[in-house]
Amino acid sequence: MTRWSIGDLAKASGLTVRTLHHYDEIGLVVASERTASGHRRYTPDDVRRLYQVRSLRQFGLSLEEVRSALSRSDSLRPLFEAQLTALTAQAQQMEALRSRLTALLDGHTTESLLSTLEMMSVYESYFTADQLGDLRSRAAAMGPEAVEAVKASWLELVQQLRQHMADGTPADDGLWIAQLGRERRGELKGCRHVR
Repeated sequence: MTRWSIGDLAKASGLTVRTLHHYDEIGLVVASERTASGHRRYTPDDVRRLYQVRSLRQFGLSLEEVRSALSRSDSLRPLFEAQLTALTAQAQQMEALRSRLTALLDGHTTESLLSTLEMMSVYESYFTADQLGDLRSRAAAMGPEAVEAVKASWLELVQQLRQHMADGTPADDGLWIAQLGRERRGELKGCRHVR
C-alpha cells in the first residue's frame, strides 16, 4: 500500500508542509503512521480525509466547522444550506456593487466619481439596509434624469462647502445659510437646482 511523506503530500495536494503540520497538531488530519525516525507517513485514508478537509474549506467553512462536519454521522445538509444562504447574500452585495460601479462609470469625471464613492461610503456606514433600500426606491421613482440633477447639485454643494471652509466662512453665516436653504427647498420641490 502506498504511503506519502509530508513533503510528497504537500506537493500533491498543493498545501504547504506548515499547513499539514498545523492540521496534524490540531488533530484534523493526522498521519496514521510514523517511520522509526518519527517522520509522518500518510495512508490512503489520511489522504482521503485531507481532500475532504480541502473540499469543505473551499465552501468557506472554518477549521472548527470542518472538524464538526467530519465528525457528524448525520447529514451535512443544514451546514451547506447555511453556507449557501451566506454566499447568496454575498453575491447580492457584489451585484449591487457591480451595478453601482457601472452606473458611476457612465460619463462621470474623476472628481464626481470620487465624490460619489465618498457619499456611498457615508451612506453605507450611516444608513441601515432598509433605509438604503428606501433611498433606492425613491431614486427609481424619480427617474434617472432627476437623480442625476440631484447628484449634480449635491456635488456642487460639496464644492461650495469646501470653498467656504477654505475661505474661513463662519458656520453661522446668515447669508450662506439662507442661500443653502433656498437651494435645498428648490431641489426638494422640483428636483432641480435653483439659485
